[in-house]
Amino acid sequence: MPQVLDRFRSSTLGWLIGTIAGWGTCFLFLLGLAGTFYFLAQGTLVGAAWVAPLLLAVAIVVLILKWFENLGIAYAVTEDRLILHKGIVQKSIDEIELYRVKDVRIDFSIINQLADIGTITIASSDETTRDAPLVIRDVAQARARREKLRELVNTARRNRGVREIDMVHEDLGEPPVN
Repeated sequence: MPQVLDRFRSSTLGWLIGTIAGWGTCFLFLLGLAGTFYFLAQGTLVGAAWVAPLLLAVAIVVLILKWFENLGIAYAVTEDRLILHKGIVQKSIDEIELYRVKDVRIDFSIINQLADIGTITIASSDETTRDAPLVIRDVAQARARREKLRELVNTARRNRGVREIDMVHEDLGEPPVN
């Protein structure tokens, strides 16, 4: 079994402090908490006062669902593979051979940069990404992980003697300018 060089999951805390949705969840939580304490101090939770505990409950449910979503998939990187461990009750393991990776992209917003998270998108010729690229959201230290992955992809290609060749159809290009 190859040695695991890196193991990670999407970060729930990173999502919470590094995305607009996370900030909204925090805002709902704080609003619900403050409102609940306010109405409890007033001695009443009747009338429109039920909205505050509802906001608190919604924020908690959103946070728990996001946590379970992130708990359901883990990633491991070896010298020649990216391994996806999916599932909580019913588990599956899928692998992407690194020599088949065509592109490793990173996207992040200004808010993501504050939390040092990003979204890594991997396009490959592997069956795992046949229908769509693999998108890994809310990755902590995404820039460093992307660079390490690119190094490993290049090393895996060199070790296997694989070269990437882009095929371009001449007849599908733009018409010549006269």
